[in-house]
Amino acid sequence: MKPNYSYEKRQRELEKKKKKAEKELRKAATPETPPVAETTEPTELTVPADKA
Repeated sequence: MKPNYSYEKRQRELEKKKKKAEKELRKAATPETPPVAETTEPTELTVPADKA
């Protein structure tokens, strides 16, 4: 009796779909928040003092 490779492949594909769906659900569950580093960084420090 030879192994059924198409069955194994199908099982792997189903597993990938399941993981992807779970990841999308987790991503959708987290609230959309802007990156904190960009909003709290003062703009005056980004301009060099000698060129201003």
